[in-house]
Amino acid sequence: MSRGHVVSPVLVTSVALLTIAAGGWFGGYRLNLTPSEPLGLWQIEPLTRPLSVGDMVFDCPPSSKEFALAVERGYVHRGLCPVGVAPLIKTVVALSGQRVEIGSDVVIDRLPLPNSAVRPSDGAGRPLHPFAGGIVPSGHLFLHSDFASSYDSRYFGPVPETGLLGLARPVLTFDP
Repeated sequence: MSRGHVVSPVLVTSVALLTIAAGGWFGGYRLNLTPSEPLGLWQIEPLTRPLSVGDMVFDCPPSSKEFALAVERGYVHRGLCPVGVAPLIKTVVALSGQRVEIGSDVVIDRLPLPNSAVRPSDGAGRPLHPFAGGIVPSGHLFLHSDFASSYDSRYFGPVPETGLLGLARPVLTFDP
C-alpha cells in the first residue's frame, strides 16, 4: 500500500471531525465538563425575552480578582471568554434591585435560597471569601448552582449582564 493511501483516510477523518466541531461551535453547542450542572452537551440559545429569575444561562465572567483567583486555584476552566475562561453555566437567582444577604446560606429578598450553603474553605482547605451581600446593581445578575462546591455569585458577587451569552439548554447531559 502506498503512503498516499494511508494518509488519505487520516486526512479525510481529520477534516470531517474538524468540520463537525466547527459546526457545533458556531451552532452554539458547548461541552460542560464541570459538576456544577449536568455533564454533557449544551446549547446556547438566544435570549429573545426579558431575563427572569430561574433562567439557566451561559455567562462570560468579568475580569476581577475573584476570577483571577478562580483560575489560579482551578475552580474554572480556561476557555474563550475575554478573561480566558470557559463560559459558566449557572441559574439566575437575583436580578437588578434585589437584596442578597450572605451568611451561612444565601437569602434573597428575605427568602432563603435552597442549596446555598456558603463554605468557609474549598476542598483543599484554602479559605473562601464570600460576597458581602447587598443590592444587585443595575445591569447585573446574581448566579447560582445547586452543586455544593460550585464557584458562583456566593463568592464572586453579581456579574454584569454584558457577559450573558444566552440561555443554557441541555441537549445530551447526565448527572455525574
